[in-house]
Amino acid sequence: MPVEYRWPEQGKTAVVGHEQDRIDGLAKASGTAKYSYDINTKQMLIARMLGCPHAHCRIKSIDVSPALQVAGVVTAKPMKEAGAEIQWPGEPLAVVAAETEAAASEGAAAVQVEYELLDVYVDDTDRQAAEAAGRTAKGGQSIELEREPGEDEDEAEFEEREIQRLLDEAAKEGVVVEADYGIHAITHMCLEPHGSTCEWLGDKLTAHLSTQNVSGTAGQFAGPLGITADDVTVHCDFIGGGFGSKFSPDAWGVVCAQLARETGRGVKLMLTREQELKIAGARPSGFIHVRVGANKDGVVTVWDSHHWGTGGPDSGSIRPAVVPYVFAPPNRRAVHTVIKTNTGPFRAWRAPDHPQACALSQTAYDDIAWKLKMDSYEVFRRNLHTTRLPDVYAAEMEIAARLIGWKEKYHLHGQGPAEGSVVTGLGMALHTWGGAAHDSTCLLRIHPDGGVETSLGSQDIGTGTRTVIAMVVAETLGLPVNAVKVNIGNSKYPPSGPSGGSTTVGGVAESNRRAAQDALVQIFDLVAKKLNVSAEKLVAAKGRIHVSGKPDQGLSWKEACSLLGMKPLEVRGSYSRRENQPSKLSSETVGGVQMAEVAVDKRTGVVQMRKFVAVQDMGLIINPKTARSQVYGAVIMGIAYALFEERIIDRTTGEFLNCEIADYRLPRLGDIGEIVVELYQPESEYNRGVVGLGEPPVISPGAAISNAVANALGVRVPVLPLTPQRVLEAIKRSNV
Repeated sequence: MPVEYRWPEQGKTAVVGHEQDRIDGLAKASGTAKYSYDINTKQMLIARMLGCPHAHCRIKSIDVSPALQVAGVVTAKPMKEAGAEIQWPGEPLAVVAAETEAAASEGAAAVQVEYELLDVYVDDTDRQAAEAAGRTAKGGQSIELEREPGEDEDEAEFEEREIQRLLDEAAKEGVVVEADYGIHAITHMCLEPHGSTCEWLGDKLTAHLSTQNVSGTAGQFAGPLGITADDVTVHCDFIGGGFGSKFSPDAWGVVCAQLARETGRGVKLMLTREQELKIAGARPSGFIHVRVGANKDGVVTVWDSHHWGTGGPDSGSIRPAVVPYVFAPPNRRAVHTVIKTNTGPFRAWRAPDHPQACALSQTAYDDIAWKLKMDSYEVFRRNLHTTRLPDVYAAEMEIAARLIGWKEKYHLHGQGPAEGSVVTGLGMALHTWGGAAHDSTCLLRIHPDGGVETSLGSQDIGTGTRTVIAMVVAETLGLPVNAVKVNIGNSKYPPSGPSGGSTTVGGVAESNRRAAQDALVQIFDLVAKKLNVSAEKLVAAKGRIHVSGKPDQGLSWKEACSLLGMKPLEVRGSYSRRENQPSKLSSETVGGVQMAEVAVDKRTGVVQMRKFVAVQDMGLIINPKTARSQVYGAVIMGIAYALFEERIIDRTTGEFLNCEIADYRLPRLGDIGEIVVELYQPESEYNRGVVGLGEPPVISPGAAISNAVANALGVRVPVLPLTPQRVLEAIKRSNV
């Protein structure tokens, strides 16, 4: 019979939508889960890289022979040649493999390098100074105006006049906010550093790689090594963090494989903690000068901004189309400039560009409310008509306001009660994300003894992907979750997309739901013949296949599977977004609302989180428990970049000053306050199908917390993170 790929009606599911513990939770909690860092091979060598101590230089000479004189060192090789220009501190220059970690470190330190120092530029905050220094590139411009220029009008001149006319009009009838905002670069700091253990069997490579791209990295090893992707197996059962930084094996992965081939031994090369912060990728900074006009009701009528930031020497930072964020007022212009600096290169960091754009945009919307002496909630609400999801945001705002007590606690900026030097405030922000499913293929096997297993080259980066896959298959086949074995983490399994862009849950749900439904049709046909009934009348539930409404007229799951004969039933399930496959299983585009309550000590400048509320939609929620966990983690990361996390660079030397875990400040348990998560899933959301969740809830915290601090103080602290020093400086400037 034909299969219609869709989910059961809401409220009629046995597994999907119900709280489910992670199926790998015990392995992780007990320490038996093996991460890439835990993989050891016989006679394994340890490799360490020498990083460049300078931010900008040219290599005059490099000599690895002194490293070979260190006891225990087996081999050493340069990774850069004489004449190479180094653009950021920590860039790998040479690698050493040794019998022990200590010997490898000593050997790397023994490598002799002669440098020619070059000018260093690291200031990403001053756009005009960067332009004068020749360190900028055009990043683009987006503009949309309600009126069109006349036939004889110069377009650029018309745009300038029209923007100014609209701002003048807003100043007369409402309000204009002209301000500067900023958010500093932060670095990746995965608890499990980047790296791999590589071993060869003949001419076949196995790379135990810490990666969020199991299916996609085999070919990235193969090219530089002069072999085919079929000669490479990438293995990753568990990963200790990726967040957008682990899509590639990188130069250190390839050199690890080269060392293993040259020595005939397994080699482990994992970045040190200092290297992890210096070279494993950074989220670009963002700064903006903005003029925004609104009418007397708080509705924004014109937006004009110039924003800039850095992602390193080649750079790429906030996309020009992203600001203003979420809101799209009818008249807007956004100009973008890239600043090239001698700092570590950028990489995707959980919702690339969106946290910066939100912090640079929705602070301005909050300042409109402040200047109009209006409730911020009301200003945000009155501008929802310019968003893509006005009804979703409106409903989520009501929920968030109730959960945080907005009506009872809100006050105009700087006008709340004080307890000594401590003042409190509320702030809010909105966000959006795509989250469409990536391409995915799985192989589902149903064995004659009733065993069920599914295999695909996906990965679980901590989000609960294994559990979600098991739940989808179990729901479809009418089995308990523990009856399904999930095989992921190996590039030899059918290919599935990387875990990036919040695409994984949709992709793996698509392929596994399709495979399980197709397999069930074949089993139904066998059971129908056995029972002498129509296959269309059969259902699978509670470990049985039976006639609908007649549980006693059927077979147990094992009895049904025995009809397969001697061989397992194998079914492939596939989904390809690129082929525009229509689907009722997954969708895209979500929205969320977040509100923060803070206490600020005007004497010390310390910001303390009291409560944070996150309301998030994601279409159909497969596992509320792991979904909620994703939001908790995102909020904590948001608090980190809002209050603590920052890459600090010496302006003269370009040295990364806080590139150790003891110095790179992150929140402790007492820093996060109470976090309340509400998953928004009315029937309309359920019917959309699955949408990815990993990134959206990390977007709004910076803006929401900044707005809460401004509400408490009656002073805008314009640049994140909101450190005590920046808070005190803002108070001093404003004399409050």
